[in-house]
Amino acid sequence: MKVDWVVIGAGFTGATLAERLASQLDQKVLVIEKRDHIGGNSYDCYDKEGILIHKYGSHTFHTNSAMVWNYLSQFTEWRPYFHHVLVVVDGKKVPVPFNLNSIYTLFPKKYAEKLEELLIQHFGFGVKVPILKLREKASGDLSFLAEYIYQKVFYRYTLKHWELKPEELDASVTARVPVYISRDNRYFQDIFQGIPMPSYTALFSRMLNHPNIKLLLNTDYREVIDEIKFKRMIYTGPIDAFFDYRHGLLPYRSLYFDFVTKNQEYFQEAGTINYPNDYEFTRILEQKHLTGQISPKTTITFVYPQQYNPGKTDPYYPIPRAENRQLYNLYLKEAEQIKDRVLFAGWLADYKYYNMDQAVARALTLFKEIAEKRV
Repeated sequence: MKVDWVVIGAGFTGATLAERLASQLDQKVLVIEKRDHIGGNSYDCYDKEGILIHKYGSHTFHTNSAMVWNYLSQFTEWRPYFHHVLVVVDGKKVPVPFNLNSIYTLFPKKYAEKLEELLIQHFGFGVKVPILKLREKASGDLSFLAEYIYQKVFYRYTLKHWELKPEELDASVTARVPVYISRDNRYFQDIFQGIPMPSYTALFSRMLNHPNIKLLLNTDYREVIDEIKFKRMIYTGPIDAFFDYRHGLLPYRSLYFDFVTKNQEYFQEAGTINYPNDYEFTRILEQKHLTGQISPKTTITFVYPQQYNPGKTDPYYPIPRAENRQLYNLYLKEAEQIKDRVLFAGWLADYKYYNMDQAVARALTLFKEIAEKRV
């Protein structure tokens, strides 16, 4: 087989680059995917009960980038959807990010009013404050609140999810779920939010449905690459695996998903409910809230964090610590040596957690660089 490009991986990064190369530059592209499906971790499918599930955890699309939203809108219509997440604290379910509504649910009204006044006085209204910053800056009643939120919402969840304390991770981790001085219960505040219709997999199918694109599933690229003539490769898999782990294994956290179908229309009040203080799982997901599917039954997902073991478990979350970034930089230097033939992109190749819109933006930016060099 002879092509211009080989793209390793059919997730958002690989699919976007393949589509752009094929449609905008009229290049022949072969996409090789190790799994038996397209879509990467955003893959969705119908289970045996006919419920549309997200196989690798709930995915809610959100972005502030009109460029990204408009690009994907070429391949899908959208179901408007604002994601809501609840967390169980002292037996009560309250919104996260932890906000003013959470405070009024957990504390007596007069004390909640006092805490609200202090938060607005010190930080302002509509402000998102990282929990570690709140702990550092707070005093008096706010100090009590900061410690309460830290212990009840962040600390134990972080221990279960990462097997590390919040202080042992980069500040970017705790900043992802701040204390939100607001009454906005939405998990995201992005301008564009929605779920692809009818599904993520349909979106990917349309992206890859181009005469210049060939797709090879259920295939390790190493098994076939010698049989393919190509000019350049885009690799979206784990960068350490590409270089045979010569500098050591990049650490990740993995997940195990336990799917259970219930003979009831809905199981819980929101698409995601977090359990930082109870059980071994971190959260329960119910994708019918996201998809809007009508059915007398529902399928829920128990999410269990676990250690990453190459070949046995999937890598999900790069562990953001300084020493891990230093290790990644060794692989980045290796990648620089072969960039005329192989380009690395995507959260596994970049060893950086991307939201879906960030993965698309990364791919579009890389494509722009490729196209400009051809001029």
